[in-house]
Amino acid sequence: MPRFRETIPIDDYVLDVLMRDLVGHDRQPAAYLVYLYLYGQAARAKWKPVAASLRNLAETTGLSKSAVQAALQLLRRRELLESESDHATATPQHRVLRHWRGDERRRKRRKAK
Repeated sequence: MPRFRETIPIDDYVLDVLMRDLVGHDRQPAAYLVYLYLYGQAARAKWKPVAASLRNLAETTGLSKSAVQAALQLLRRRELLESESDHATATPQHRVLRHWRGDERRRKRRKAK
């Protein structure tokens, strides 16, 4: 039996534009790895927020916690990710944003109504 049973489609934008922007322009390959991991988790969860701590993200991506922390800051600043937590020590919920699809604009319009 194969180890992985499902294939996750990845938007062309993630492969053709985002990789070049994060790895080449911003020189933050860790941000691309963190985004790619969260993208996969979110896709499996039907685009619901993903609960993941710094420690969990570091272990699953093979990065240090400080690299993950810097990556999350960049992804939030670039509006590729929204993170929320109930309190300072709670595990954050990360929502993967895909602005190239227009999903966030529709979601924000629904929220405003």
